[in-house]
Amino acid sequence: MWNPYTEEHEHFRKTVRQFAEKEIAPFSDEWEKAKDFPSELFKKAGQLGILGAHYSEACGGSGGDYWFSVAKAQELPRGRCAGVTMALLVQTDMATPVIADLGTPAQIDEFLKPALSGDRIAAIGVSEPGAGSDVAGIRTVAKKDGGDYVLNGQKTFITNGARASFVTLLAKTNPESGAHGCTFFLLPTDTKGFKVGKKLEKIGNHASDTAELWLEDVRIPERYRLGEENMGFMYLMQNFQAERLIGAVSGIAGARFAIEFSRAYGEQRVVFGKPLIKREVWQHKFVNMYTKVEMAQAFVDKCVDAYNTDKYENRGNVSMETVKLISMAKIVAGELVAEVMDTCLQFHGGWGYIEEYPIARAWRDARLLKIGGGTSETMTYYLAKLMGL
Repeated sequence: MWNPYTEEHEHFRKTVRQFAEKEIAPFSDEWEKAKDFPSELFKKAGQLGILGAHYSEACGGSGGDYWFSVAKAQELPRGRCAGVTMALLVQTDMATPVIADLGTPAQIDEFLKPALSGDRIAAIGVSEPGAGSDVAGIRTVAKKDGGDYVLNGQKTFITNGARASFVTLLAKTNPESGAHGCTFFLLPTDTKGFKVGKKLEKIGNHASDTAELWLEDVRIPERYRLGEENMGFMYLMQNFQAERLIGAVSGIAGARFAIEFSRAYGEQRVVFGKPLIKREVWQHKFVNMYTKVEMAQAFVDKCVDAYNTDKYENRGNVSMETVKLISMAKIVAGELVAEVMDTCLQFHGGWGYIEEYPIARAWRDARLLKIGGGTSETMTYYLAKLMGL
């Protein structure tokens, strides 16, 4: 059987697993109730090399390929705190890849390297109250003024938004051009005119901070522009692939843990004289879940292999064929994870509806996968276009 993981990958996987089990899991209940976790966790992860394993050494990483990021995303759910997993993955696979791709040496030194070491916390600022999956509808504007840009607008649903030291932010520099008038900027959050609005109350992922951001006459120097002006939408479409793929990887890993947790519960839970897992109806459902997870894992591995080849081995942009596969993977993972979590909750009966049982938390946390990074409906619409339908 094909195995893309080397001894080095597995050593890294062990490091992430120990980090999740020792630094996250023992505090997951506390952090969920507090709806927050210590920002120092980023630093701890950075010191272990967890944040930058799949980045080049020139960027402050360890020079590994994308399979290192996959191993990381598969092990972090062992911490049983999806909010922390999401916060760390935003740092490593959503807010920073575009800096590695486009950043100048000065931008990499100021923003990317300290993000990979955990000394700075990053957020990705794209979504707005009137523009979520429809990125072309963003209304935040950046106007050139001499050697500066002046930004005005609002962002929402921003993970790490309340604690970030900088935001990788998309704004309109040519509003008349729609999607083709967007530009990326690196925005330090201590800049005058930047303000964090309210933290949003979510139905899941409670430990992560999700905030509204306000920009009122925020002035930043031109050197904080990322890449070429008006090319932001094209850069974002490339960046989205890492976000969507890592979401699928992490989601499937979470589904595996939910199945195993439920199986252990079913071996101990006695119903009408014998363990619940020995009831034929549930045995069939577990077989069905195991089968679907293995099928989804095989497809996602194919996507990872294609992405790794495009971005790391060929040092090029992600091909449209790979984009198509990743979009499919996100749909498949979102639907499957929701099905698995619902079945596992049902298996627990009344206890599945009680907050102190991890399966209740996993069930509500998993719902985000069909929304974040592009809804399943948006992915389907996009795929229809790619297929010429």
